[in-house]
Amino acid sequence: MQLYSVEGNLQRLDGGSMFGNAPRPLSQQWLPPDDQHRVLLSCRGLLATGLNGLNVLFETGIGTFLEPRLRERYGVFQPEHVLLGSLAARGVPHEAVDAVVLSHLHFDHAGGLLAPWQEGRAPELLFPRARFLVGERAFERALHPHARDHASFIPELPALLEASGRLEIVRGECSATLGDAVRFTYSEGHTPGLMLAEIGGAGGVAFCGDLIPGRPWVHLPVTMGFDRFPEQLVDEKRAFLEDKVERGVRLFFTHDSGCALASVQRLPGGRYRAVNEIATLDGLPL
Repeated sequence: MQLYSVEGNLQRLDGGSMFGNAPRPLSQQWLPPDDQHRVLLSCRGLLATGLNGLNVLFETGIGTFLEPRLRERYGVFQPEHVLLGSLAARGVPHEAVDAVVLSHLHFDHAGGLLAPWQEGRAPELLFPRARFLVGERAFERALHPHARDHASFIPELPALLEASGRLEIVRGECSATLGDAVRFTYSEGHTPGLMLAEIGGAGGVAFCGDLIPGRPWVHLPVTMGFDRFPEQLVDEKRAFLEDKVERGVRLFFTHDSGCALASVQRLPGGRYRAVNEIATLDGLPL
């Protein structure tokens, strides 16, 4: 099995939203903002080739499904669907992806499933042969969002996934498509049923999703303004990091524009930090 990072569309989002409880002088040291106080974020995916004999993509980024007015609002400034070119450059175009694993269905993680926006054209799924793996609670949240996070979902997406005939609702640690090659755990602090994928077991790689979007969020108290229950998320993050340190599992970051993969180190006093940082994965064997 080989792991590759695949870049999606970048975003510029308000730094205060990304570092909800961190003082600005501190957060600016981690991610310098522009003159509109926005920070640059990746919407990166992880491609695994030869995983249970399949080409498996973990998340699709935001893509370009939004109409131009909303792309501007959400800081999506690249007009092309970057992920499609990134996959093709890895030798696995979207038509050759066998499975797409989605930690949750917020549009910055699942929007890349859709074809680029065209005026007068209804949303259309890409990845014509892939099975779409979504956790049960995450799918239910997309069907019935709360007023607080309603704008984070794509209203048409659940029906499109169901109509494809290739939707797999994941319950528990393993899925029918991937077997025991990928182990799933779940988090509630960011959104109900956030599905965290671990590939390769001890010494492998964990796709952190929005539990730990990047290196700054390895620090336990740092949470996002988008998180549903920040205190619960901090507790979940502590347990997650303790487990990964003990078993030597590396962290894959979806939103860190400067780092795709890092190990995690436990410091005296219960603090954690990212070490052995890798900007891009160009075929990591597992």
